[in-house]
Amino acid sequence: MLLTLAWGSVFFPGLFAFCTWALRRSRPEWTETDCAMISTRLVSSVQAVLATGSGIVVIRSCNDVISDRDSGDTLGISLLAASSLQN
Repeated sequence: MLLTLAWGSVFFPGLFAFCTWALRRSRPEWTETDCAMISTRLVSSVQAVLATGSGIVVIRSCNDVISDRDSGDTLGISLLAASSLQN
């Protein structure tokens, strides 16, 4: 999990910096604010596509998203069982 966090912490700011740099080089008449705004929107779009893709993978790999748990479940209690314990 920490490795994924580390890669995300490098990938998304790097993508933003690269897009800003590329836009400044390809469109010198645009202001820095314009380049930053377009870069922000592009990075947000990439994040949305990746989040949607990971959600689709989770949904397609589980029969019941709430009760299908990994064997690596640290607490050993499913969400359904936890909610019944609260009641």
